[in-house]
Amino acid sequence: MLAREREAELVREGRRRRLHARESRAGRHLPAPYGLSRELWLVVLGIFLNYVGYGAVLPFEIIYLHDGRGFSLGIAGLVIGLVTGVAVLAAPLAGPLIDRFGARAVAAGAGVALAAGYAGLALAHTPAQALAAAAIAGAGNGALNPSQSTLVATLAPRELRHRATAVSRVAANVGAGIGGGIGGLVAAYGLAGFVALFLANGFSYLIYVGVLLAVVRDVALPVPITRGGYRFVARDRAFVHLVVTNVAMIAVGWGVFTWLVPPYARNDLGLSAQLIGLLLLANAATVAVAQVPIAKLAEGRRRVMMMAEAAWMFVGACLLVVIAGARAEVALAALFAATILVGVGECFHTTVLMPLVADLAPADLRGRYMASTGLSWWIGLAIAPALGAPLLSVSPTAVFLTAAVVALLASASALILEQRLPHASRLTPRPHGTRLSPIAAQRT
Repeated sequence: MLAREREAELVREGRRRRLHARESRAGRHLPAPYGLSRELWLVVLGIFLNYVGYGAVLPFEIIYLHDGRGFSLGIAGLVIGLVTGVAVLAAPLAGPLIDRFGARAVAAGAGVALAAGYAGLALAHTPAQALAAAAIAGAGNGALNPSQSTLVATLAPRELRHRATAVSRVAANVGAGIGGGIGGLVAAYGLAGFVALFLANGFSYLIYVGVLLAVVRDVALPVPITRGGYRFVARDRAFVHLVVTNVAMIAVGWGVFTWLVPPYARNDLGLSAQLIGLLLLANAATVAVAQVPIAKLAEGRRRVMMMAEAAWMFVGACLLVVIAGARAEVALAALFAATILVGVGECFHTTVLMPLVADLAPADLRGRYMASTGLSWWIGLAIAPALGAPLLSVSPTAVFLTAAVVALLASASALILEQRLPHASRLTPRPHGTRLSPIAAQRT
């Protein structure tokens, strides 16, 4: 039943795309770079500015609260942890809001909440004030990710969603990298620098909201909800299979290499903080350089194979980390190779994930589908440090070999998933000419 409904929706979307093609040939629209609409490019610019501000404060959040405001490390960690904790709770709640009020409205509201939250952190003098501000920022953070993913999927035609995902991810990574560099310079001025960074981050969210309100004007009204909400999502076996696979992929590709490899490299392999920073920079640079070419490479290829290949790269990266621990003379080279391999694997996986979710989601429940996918990211990110960190002191080799096995199982799960996917969703579409935003076509 679900497969037939999706096939019918894909047929209707194909008709809308052909209508757009006729309008384009008639001269009503002008071509846009990479086939994406100018409004989408401006939204991507807003994402870039947003991540410049976020990247500037991210490494200094606990340092600011501890050194700048005099909070204990325990209180500082609790404040920052609350941002993530509230985001986990807010993500599922954001789904129905997106489906009811639209992605643009929810993303704008999330941006305002994040601006207020980080401005509150900048001006907080007591733990109670900081905790209240962190809760507001966490609510915005939980709502922003699914609403932003839904917005990008809505602004891009189906055959270009993988490209839209690629450029938005490059914008986020480059913005975070530049923000980190700026943050290091400004943080050198002490408390005044920290306050300036947090206020600037809040202002960057307001810029993003301004872009949404000024640029994304012709947003189609949400389709009336005629299904059972999250009950319908839970009955979608193909989507649930995808979400479970994604938890494993995120736990290894993002969680292990973000939370476990750095302390292992520092404490067991003796790498300096500067070298560990270079490892993180190598990962971000790999994503920035490889994401768009890999999105083009994906066109016409099986989506599940792209996911499986990403998992195999994660397996190889975990084995390289094990080699780094066993042979000191190649440790640094092995870690850099593992970091780059993970970055390429991330590009393979993200090129497929959100466009496939958008394909599987009925139009009236897309917000809930995106919110569920976002929740799977949070779960995957939480599993790695929660289970892996305590075992690092016992047997790092066992930790990374276990991660390799998990990634291998994820690759098998991805290949099995194809049997449950509608035929029209199994391949990444191969674009034919330039396509623009389908917003106007959605009204037809």
